[in-house]
Amino acid sequence: MKRPIYLDTHATTPVDRRVLEGMLPYFCEKFGNASSIDHIYGNEAYSAVSKARLEIAKVIGCEPEEIIFTSGATESDNLAIFGIANKMKEKGNHIITSKIEHKAILDSCRHLELQGYKITYLDVNNNGEISLNDLIKEITSETILISIMSANNEVGTIAPLKEIGRIAHEKNIIFHTDAAQAYGHIPLNVIDMNIDMMSISGHKIYGPKGIGALYIRNRNPLVKLVPIIFGGGHEKGFRSGTLNVPSIVGLGIASELSRIEMNETSKKVSMLRDRLFNGIHSRVKVEINGSSKNKLPHNLNLYFEGVDAKALINEVKDVLAISTGSACNSEDMNPSHVLSSMGMEEDRAYCSVRFGLGKETTEEDIEIAIDKIVDVVTKLRSL
Repeated sequence: MKRPIYLDTHATTPVDRRVLEGMLPYFCEKFGNASSIDHIYGNEAYSAVSKARLEIAKVIGCEPEEIIFTSGATESDNLAIFGIANKMKEKGNHIITSKIEHKAILDSCRHLELQGYKITYLDVNNNGEISLNDLIKEITSETILISIMSANNEVGTIAPLKEIGRIAHEKNIIFHTDAAQAYGHIPLNVIDMNIDMMSISGHKIYGPKGIGALYIRNRNPLVKLVPIIFGGGHEKGFRSGTLNVPSIVGLGIASELSRIEMNETSKKVSMLRDRLFNGIHSRVKVEINGSSKNKLPHNLNLYFEGVDAKALINEVKDVLAISTGSACNSEDMNPSHVLSSMGMEEDRAYCSVRFGLGKETTEEDIEIAIDKIVDVVTKLRSL
């Protein structure tokens, strides 16, 4: 049976076969521990890890030694939030974030609230954008961290990272960004954007699951964290544990490919995304959630008035793989916290669907998607 067309790349992407081919030798042939550098097996692994650091550093404009490997962006977010909170608690206990962050940030901040920390959750407008004036107003002498995601995982809105970073640095505040959805898809430069910490994940850029990294600035300013995993002092003491060499190699190759192919892929998927929207919009009533311009090239979040999103997804599941939003919340029956925070009523939130296009998406896929979505929306509205 033919598998459905995959349009849920914000949840995960397939591993690029070039990435898989590069990883395979590090399972059975070059299987050494990257910390065992007294022999060739360990040196092979160490060299491979070093090369991966370099490829990641090239994508975001940092030094290789500023890259710390983790199990993914969720762990990176936790390390950034708790690491700063614990390290700087003598200076202050105030953190600023937004209401539409990933749950890895929001749940971490709520846990800190239970410990007496003060958290400000910034409002966003109907495009999913924070107000820089609101950010400035909320800063106090106790503020130690600002954490704002690079691009939203549901509506794709891109944050004004450079401006946020400038404000943070002017006030001597650390700026962290969860870039899981943006890394490898849009240009990012941690120096130009005044970013002190950045979380990334492998499986959003056609790399393996279970691997990610945290960029930690080591100069102007030097960022210091208290680790959340203790052991052998791996990764400069920030993240103990034997390195997952095959997956690190995969993340490095995926990063290299994304850097080389970013412009071409972005042009392709943004063209297909616009074609998908225009094709649906020309035949049934539909509206875009979030900004129609300031967004990720592969993102499209649509509101179908009067059509329950879960019913729509169920009706198209044999042909299309799509979702209502974050994979972390797929079993949650409550409306999306992102759409709700953008001021949308429950009816709109419950009638919205996210499409995530990928580099393997074809024009034929889009035409099939248009026809299927239009047919099902028409059918459900008639009922």
